[in-house]
Amino acid sequence: MELPREFLTRMKRMLGAEYEAFLRTYEKPRQFGLRVNTLKISVEEFEQLAPFHLRKIPWTDNGFYYEKEDDPARHPFYYAGLYYLQEPSAMLPAQILPVLPGEKVLDLCAAPGGKATALAAKLQGSGLLVANEISASRAKALLKNLEVSGVMNSYVTNTTANRLEAQFPETFDKILVDAPCSGEGMFRKDMANARAWSFEKVQACAKIQREITKYAADMLRPGGLLLYSTCTFAPEEDEGTVAYLLKQCPELELLEIPGCEAFSEGNAKYLRMLDREEQADGQNETAHVLRDAGILNDSLSADNALDETLSKCVRLFPHRCDGEGHFLALFRKMDSGERGRDSSTGRVREKRAGQKKTQNVKTAAPEGREDAAALREFLRDVSAPWDMRRIEVRSGQAYYVPEANAAGGAGLPFLRNGLYLGEIRRGRFEPSQSFAMALKPGEYVSVVDFAQDDARVRRYLCGETMQIDDLTPERMTGWQLVCVSGYPLGWGKLVNGTLKNKYHPGWRMQSM
Repeated sequence: MELPREFLTRMKRMLGAEYEAFLRTYEKPRQFGLRVNTLKISVEEFEQLAPFHLRKIPWTDNGFYYEKEDDPARHPFYYAGLYYLQEPSAMLPAQILPVLPGEKVLDLCAAPGGKATALAAKLQGSGLLVANEISASRAKALLKNLEVSGVMNSYVTNTTANRLEAQFPETFDKILVDAPCSGEGMFRKDMANARAWSFEKVQACAKIQREITKYAADMLRPGGLLLYSTCTFAPEEDEGTVAYLLKQCPELELLEIPGCEAFSEGNAKYLRMLDREEQADGQNETAHVLRDAGILNDSLSADNALDETLSKCVRLFPHRCDGEGHFLALFRKMDSGERGRDSSTGRVREKRAGQKKTQNVKTAAPEGREDAAALREFLRDVSAPWDMRRIEVRSGQAYYVPEANAAGGAGLPFLRNGLYLGEIRRGRFEPSQSFAMALKPGEYVSVVDFAQDDARVRRYLCGETMQIDDLTPERMTGWQLVCVSGYPLGWGKLVNGTLKNKYHPGWRMQSM
């Protein structure tokens, strides 16, 4: 594996005697991981049900290594949303952020959804998850992953951090910023990251990170927690961003992260290394910014307070763990009374009197009697404990909006607010794929349930029509919830023993 020379030079300076061990990891195969979706199944139930070679990931409650030959991406349980395939070290941020049911949570850079779905599982269907992604194409992938995972209480936005901050000042209990970065920790997973790497990219990413983390701090309520993470080793993007945010936001304090044998501490010496580089060649723009902010200066010494502070951060290096690499820092916003921050200048200011707050959207009743009757008729067969006051029907589209509805930001672009239930056509309700995925075993009256090794379950996922004469659903006609081992996959419509396939065309499994 050919790695960028400047990257290797930097890593040798950072790691010293550990450098050779780090370098040898690129000669080894990468590790594969899956995270159990506890919104649908418990870890214990999954271990009994899954036919994979599983080994626990030590820094997670619900993460496992698996063997490449297990091929879990082709298994029906993957399509049922029972797990999410995720690089093992990337599971750590959502694990560390202590989200509780009922809270308002923001995932600021959420695509493709690995961390957002993990945060949603912690919420257990209550509260609100705002999952934001600035890229429109990546936001669509994010939405799909949230739907596959059965998430009902998400608000999927597609906008910039500053526009979000304008709508949600001091709103969220917990915020995750898994920032766009130079991706040095993903070189072994995908060599395209190594080919795209440059010193200039590191500097550009650090600049973006400094901007978006300040906006994130402004959206955090007093007493709330912010988890900053990257999948890079670059100190400009890691310790540099943390030190800058602490300087610009005096209301933030850095917290200890619970330890694990695989963890390494953050280190202020990496910032001193940047400072020496800048003084030598004048090329390190990040070091220049940090020096101007008073974070780096000629008086830095071994006992500088920065050492103790940054040691609270956590690094995962591939030579110390079975994973690729990650960096984390956990902040708490101290209660500052009525004080807020001007994110454009970094100065503390008093909140302006009469400052507008985000307005909640009121739930809309079905548009007409015919729509209401069609929806009520279908929902009679659903036993899920839902609050029917949260159902909203507009232009024939039915939604179940979050209890902490946040979609009131005027002009804020979004893909979805809550759960899309389906469409009402000519007085009849047609349930959506996302509706099926949000149901739990036993919540729909009539089910076609395949065993995981039944060949027909793959045929269903490929979009085929099939016979089910040997199965006995409660009703032998009409809508059926198609399941594998009791867990929903999608809808089918039964007519004379033939199951007409209603599985989402864009989600279908490709035939082998």
